[in-house]
Amino acid sequence: MDMALDTIVPESLPWQHTDEGPDDSVSHLKTSLIGNSITLPISKGKLVFGTWQGIYLAEFRHSGAGWGGRGQGRKVIATIL
Repeated sequence: MDMALDTIVPESLPWQHTDEGPDDSVSHLKTSLIGNSITLPISKGKLVFGTWQGIYLAEFRHSGAGWGGRGQGRKVIATIL
């Protein structure tokens, strides 16, 4: 998936925010393609998945805290209704 997204939205893309000041917006573009939230079915206290389904977390910035040690890091927030 990483290779495909880097082909569509390369890290070298010269993108800048106009309203928020300069930023690495490559990750924002990748997130707009993939999405930033999911809904998971739970039955009898367990996740209900198909045979080949799973949960995968992705970091869309190669220079993020998970890749190059820079930045604040990421938090995962789960809201269960």
